[in-house]
Amino acid sequence: MDDLDYRNAPGTRIHLRARQRSADATVWGRLALHLPGFLTSLLVVAGAGMLLEAWLGPPAWLPAGLWICSGALAFHRPSERFLARHVFGLQHPLPAELATLAPVWREVTARAGIDGARYELWIEESDSLNALAAAGHIVAVTRRALEQLPTRQLAAVLAHELGHHTRGHTWSGLLTWWYALPGRLAWRGLAAGTVRLVRVTSGFSYPVAVVLVVLLGWLAFATLTATYGLPLLLLALPYLTAAVGRRAELRADAHAAVLGFGPMLAQVLHGVPAEEAKGPRTTPASCRACSPPTPTTAPASTTSSGTSEAAAPGTPQGGHPFG
Repeated sequence: MDDLDYRNAPGTRIHLRARQRSADATVWGRLALHLPGFLTSLLVVAGAGMLLEAWLGPPAWLPAGLWICSGALAFHRPSERFLARHVFGLQHPLPAELATLAPVWREVTARAGIDGARYELWIEESDSLNALAAAGHIVAVTRRALEQLPTRQLAAVLAHELGHHTRGHTWSGLLTWWYALPGRLAWRGLAAGTVRLVRVTSGFSYPVAVVLVVLLGWLAFATLTATYGLPLLLLALPYLTAAVGRRAELRADAHAAVLGFGPMLAQVLHGVPAEEAKGPRTTPASCRACSPPTPTTAPASTTSSGTSEAAAPGTPQGGHPFG
């Protein structure tokens, strides 16, 4: 049922904002929190470059330089389409689906003063009520959300995802995931290799395994002592990152509320079953705008007077299903 109040019918003049994108505090917070991961990855790539130079002869700085420049692919349309299809598992909407999505998306972007033609609409083949914003121009909803949500609620979901794009959450999420990937893979390989080494040595001689464990412990202690315990701060990064992700969700909710979709978005959130709000997502959450769904407050709702009113602290809230 099309119950959306269209304020910008086709053919009417749309006033676009001079500044189509921005970067809020959550973007800079996320980038700052991922700086250690970026530096770790840079060391890994630089080390691989040195090995490659010794083996084949190309300059050692070449792999690191190419890796740093590769972040620009987050805004490269063909690269985005590749991610959408082969990483996120999305597909282009069918003509009938596009006929439903396009007018709603036009209304949402018109209210925000954003050029909606800059973004690409996608469909996720999923039975959950969900949506996502990713990379520089990807906006997607699940097929169930498209088929079951009333038009007003579908517009609220799209307004939430548009908020992630206009506030910079999407590109920063993709960049931090990409630049942390080499360090993450190296850490997993090192951890797996260490465990395997301990198991192999314990099969030959337990004293050798004990000596190896003590040596590794001493190395860790020496590292912490030399760096004044700074590596221990890395243990707090997942919690800080989750807090920044929740704040980004609230800002996207506020963006939808300012456009007049606050009550509709709250209806969507409170209508999603708990098992869906807490269930795993089918695409890499780190590539999306924010972290996986976590319990948070409901979106700010717009009162009859037009002011923005946040949910009262302590009010029972459901999980936020949208990225």
